Amino acid sequence: MESNPLEEHSQGLLPWFIAATQILGLAAVIITGVWMGYYQGGFGWDGSSLEFNVHPLCMVIGMVFLYGDSILVYRVFKNESKTTVKILHAAIHLIGLVATIVGLISVFGYHSAQNIPNMYSLHSWCGIICIILFCVQWVVGLIFFLFPGMSYSLRACYRPLHVYFGLGIFILAIGTSLLGITEKLLFSISDTYSKFVAEGVLANVLGLVLVSFGSTVVYIVTRSEWKRVSSPEEEALSMHFKTLTERDSPDSPQGS
Repeated sequence: MESNPLEEHSQGLLPWFIAATQILGLAAVIITGVWMGYYQGGFGWDGSSLEFNVHPLCMVIGMVFLYGDSILVYRVFKNESKTTVKILHAAIHLIGLVATIVGLISVFGYHSAQNIPNMYSLHSWCGIICIILFCVQWVVGLIFFLFPGMSYSLRACYRPLHVYFGLGIFILAIGTSLLGITEKLLFSISDTYSKFVAEGVLANVLGLVLVSFGSTVVYIVTRSEWKRVSSPEEEALSMHFKTLTERDSPDSPQGS
């Protein structure tokens, strides 16, 4: 078959977009660390505001950067075995989930120590919904795609939902982060925010970096020509697995 120059050019652009996501993602983590570490006094675990500062850093690491990277593994490791990529996808998600839980504990611990009410803001509502969906998505995905015994037809039916909710949770995490940035600024520098103070500008830049990271990740995973193409061996294994799991189903032909 003749090669398509446009397709080859498009494939050549993929590494650049992947690199852009890593630069933007790391920039978001670094900016959050500078904001909490320099402008907000640093980090601690003593019930003070220093414990709260752990929250935004862990959330950006877990719910944004690592979550986005876990989505991208199917585009980055296109030539690795599908099982290997699935395990890597789940492992990065798990590390992100651990970071997210630490961030969640830190904010509840701070609120409890300072007698501050919990779960009253839109940011907190969106955040808890996002974390619950994240946990459910990870567990259900583990059951459907990594545990043996799940039928091929069920996996095929659930896969579009897994992809949809995966991207939906990621976008919700970006939006929730923007709400959190605004909320933190209004609590911390409401009197000087409108004067373009350095902390406010840095936080606004963080918001733009998060949006850019999220947009680039979504763009990469929605480009059809950049999707992973199963090898002939994987297709054969999938058909063999489908035959084994559906041989006795009502829709399968009898007497085979």
